[in-house]
Amino acid sequence: MPSLKDLKIRIESVKSTRKITRAMQMVAAAKLRRAQEAAENARPYAERFGALMARLSATARATGEGPRLLVGTGSDQTHLLVVMTAERGLCGGFNSSIVRLARSRIQELLAAGKTVKILTVGKKGREQLKREYAKLFVGHVDLGGVRNVGYENAREIAHDILSRFEAGEFDVCTIFFNTFKSVISQIPTEQQVIPAAFEEGEEAGAQASAFYDYEPDEEEILKELLPKGVATRIFSALLENAASEQGARMSAMDSATRNAGEMIDKLTIQYNRSRQAAITKELIEIISGAEAL
Repeated sequence: MPSLKDLKIRIESVKSTRKITRAMQMVAAAKLRRAQEAAENARPYAERFGALMARLSATARATGEGPRLLVGTGSDQTHLLVVMTAERGLCGGFNSSIVRLARSRIQELLAAGKTVKILTVGKKGREQLKREYAKLFVGHVDLGGVRNVGYENAREIAHDILSRFEAGEFDVCTIFFNTFKSVISQIPTEQQVIPAAFEEGEEAGAQASAFYDYEPDEEEILKELLPKGVATRIFSALLENAASEQGARMSAMDSATRNAGEMIDKLTIQYNRSRQAAITKELIEIISGAEAL
């Protein structure tokens, strides 16, 4: 049974931990508001841009001709997986959920005989995936020194991916990230960016829109917009990830703070009981000694 001194030291240690987790929770709450606003403000642009691209690419997809970023290389043998996670931990299952989805996709592709290459954005994803798939890594993007993720960061990542595609290093590129829904809900998401793939909502928006004549023609516009489309989707994914990370960290630190409080209560009760037992023992010894005299 621990002594009174050990119990007191442990109580003070847990109290210090609770102060840290509470402070981290407040910091995450402050950052979450800004990150959530940035992610939500970017969604309308990304949706309209996707609808425009779906409308422009309808003709090219029907004929099977168009830019390589749209129609692909004609093969799907080599896949580049871009796994976006956080630079830090202490955010619950945020990083693990993304890595779990990516790992599942990697196993599926390898089982089908495909070639897989991995590019990580964020230290935590690299640490987890390197344990099993170190030989598949082709690069890593470190955002540790970036205070607020901006479009410039997304453009640099997109430039790296596009350069690899032009060099013939892969046929299909897929990004993995968390979509922010609420503080307690972040959805692991898999999205193909090369060849350009459009969601059902974007396809429906393209079909429902009015007919347009483009000058220059659709193919020339696509050549200009498709690289920007890759950067736009990566930027949107980075913003969603930033909001999801802060939401997950806020929730995790809230749980840690409450757990620390419960532990302090239990340790305090144990300390009081041990202290009362020690006092009772001393009184018994004093009374026994007095009676012996």
